[in-house]
Amino acid sequence: MARPVIGIIGNHHLINDEYPTHAGGTMNSAAIAEVSCGMPMLIPADPRFVSTEELMETCDGFLFTGGRPNVHPEEYGEAETEAHGAFDRARDAVALPLIRACVACGQPILGVCRGFQEVNVALGGTLYPEIRDLPGRMNHRMPPDGTLDEKFEIRHKVTFTEGGPFHRLMGAREVMTNTLHGQGIKTAGSRVIIDGHADDGTPEAIYVADAPGFTLSVQWHPEYRAAEDPVSRPLFEAFGAAAAAWAAGRRPVSVADVA
Repeated sequence: MARPVIGIIGNHHLINDEYPTHAGGTMNSAAIAEVSCGMPMLIPADPRFVSTEELMETCDGFLFTGGRPNVHPEEYGEAETEAHGAFDRARDAVALPLIRACVACGQPILGVCRGFQEVNVALGGTLYPEIRDLPGRMNHRMPPDGTLDEKFEIRHKVTFTEGGPFHRLMGAREVMTNTLHGQGIKTAGSRVIIDGHADDGTPEAIYVADAPGFTLSVQWHPEYRAAEDPVSRPLFEAFGAAAAAWAAGRRPVSVADVA
């Protein structure tokens, strides 16, 4: 039986600071292939090359990955400042309408880090440009030094809503995760339910209320060692099951069906 095709939203990247490419982390592909049991397909996130309709016809689900560029604040009605960092407007132009279309029809999506923020913005939410500057918040950014294992090490607790989809999926209200982000949710978008928080109050897990399909998204990076991690594995397994159901007959698997 053919594996469901999972579109992985890539990022603009320059090789040697001059050769433009579309890039995707190997660990994203590994999580999709090894845990979600899907066929990973890297999407060139540029509206010159792909359309929402073509992507939805080709793929059975979408992974909206992390990335160093941030969603441009104009997408949520704010002016650009230095604190907002770098941007990828081409990815904004692909990801945001694709999220809205998938939410509407039930095609499964999984948002990670920037992807988590994209889901919120796509549905009308706003973002803080720098979480660590807020009173009482910890520094959620990637450590500047150290090995890859040290950068992705488990650093803080996330607490889920009692009886919510993440609690049901993980079988626990509290889990430990890594953290590698600068921005975060300021106001939740329409129908965006914040289902998990870090100890400092930062939103870490969301879903879309009353959506017909799978819409779980997380602020941390579950793709790192996804096959081994007890928090990451059930998330990618559930996403893969939703994509397989869509591939088998365009049958949405809703948040209510998770776990």
